[in-house]
Amino acid sequence: MSQTTSAPGTAFRSEQEESRARRRTLLIVSLASLFGLSVWFSTNAISTALEAEKGLTESDVAWLTIAVQLGFVFGTVAIALTNLADVLNSRTLFFISAVGAGALNLLVIPIDNLPLLILIRFGTGAFLGGVYPPAMKVLAGWFTKGRGFALGMMVGSLTLGSGSPHLLSSIFVDNWQAVILGSSFLAFGGGAAMRVLVSDGPYEAPSAKFRPSSMLTLFTDRGMRLTLVGYLGHMWELYAMWAWIGAFMAVVIGVRPLIGDSLDLASALTFLVFLVGAVASPLAGILAERMGRTGVTSLLMVLSGGMAVFIGFLPVSLAPLIVIVALVWGATVISDSAQFSTAITELAPDEYRGTMLTFQTGLGFLLTAGSIWLVPVLEDAAGWGVAFAILAIGPVVGTLAMLRLRRLPEAKQLAGGRG
Repeated sequence: MSQTTSAPGTAFRSEQEESRARRRTLLIVSLASLFGLSVWFSTNAISTALEAEKGLTESDVAWLTIAVQLGFVFGTVAIALTNLADVLNSRTLFFISAVGAGALNLLVIPIDNLPLLILIRFGTGAFLGGVYPPAMKVLAGWFTKGRGFALGMMVGSLTLGSGSPHLLSSIFVDNWQAVILGSSFLAFGGGAAMRVLVSDGPYEAPSAKFRPSSMLTLFTDRGMRLTLVGYLGHMWELYAMWAWIGAFMAVVIGVRPLIGDSLDLASALTFLVFLVGAVASPLAGILAERMGRTGVTSLLMVLSGGMAVFIGFLPVSLAPLIVIVALVWGATVISDSAQFSTAITELAPDEYRGTMLTFQTGLGFLLTAGSIWLVPVLEDAAGWGVAFAILAIGPVVGTLAMLRLRRLPEAKQLAGGRG
């Protein structure tokens, strides 16, 4: 693959200086992503309050989450169709999108009308489509060696950002508005940090020409197609687990404060599930750089799918065991995510790297709408065991695709030839 060797504002006097700049960029982009994505599950974290104060049902809350997913798909497809992720500077796109998502999130406080709330959450998701993929592209412009670790750090930040409303909810037990305000202002801060404190990297691809047909390469190229199937299998499980693990933990733990009347235990444990995933993501990146992306993603999908199969069948009386299994699930369900994205950056033409990342991500999130909707339907009909077990279908399909890619010549383009 061709590489750009210089970019405006990134001429370094020494290798040591460039290394420091990479570390600084990785830290800021990770924090900006954490803050920018904090509005994603804001309504999930306060679902009980929304049901009590706005008269919503559990099904209504599910639709608020699905609206974010569908909005994200709309945003990513629109960006991909216009090649906006490769035509507009990624840091600028991130800034505009993070501020837009945070502003729309604030409207959850005053509005009680369900259709309007769904529309607001759809718009929030559409703006988030300009947050996550551009952040990955920014890091890809700074890293060639170690890209899997760098994107793993960013996905770890995404994980913490997605789980942060649960932390806010555990702290502001009786003040759901504070959760909305806090997540929105974090998004504003993340957008500003990306625009002001980050510069373009030395491997940043030049602006591309508008060419919508470039998206089709994701289907016509064998290596990218198998990576996409692996990613879709991973996504079928991931966001449904993230969306409903809080409700499941509330059933298992019940209402139980940690300190006096504050720090709700179920919400705190749910955030911990996200936290272990955030820690595991960069570690999986290190492992993938040494053992290959196809092998590591396959192993992690086997483990996460295994947790999905039996966690919901464990009796509530075994709450400590359920928490342990949930933590293992939280670590394995997300830590392979960055490796699919990294594989796409290694297989895609440099000049359309952002478009490929955005389109792949949009397709993945389109699939999540189905699994997020399905889980509460199955839980109501057959219980949490069946509802979570159905998510294991994704890791099975994804693992088969990545093991197939591992046997093909295209795997030599991944992780420095390690597959």
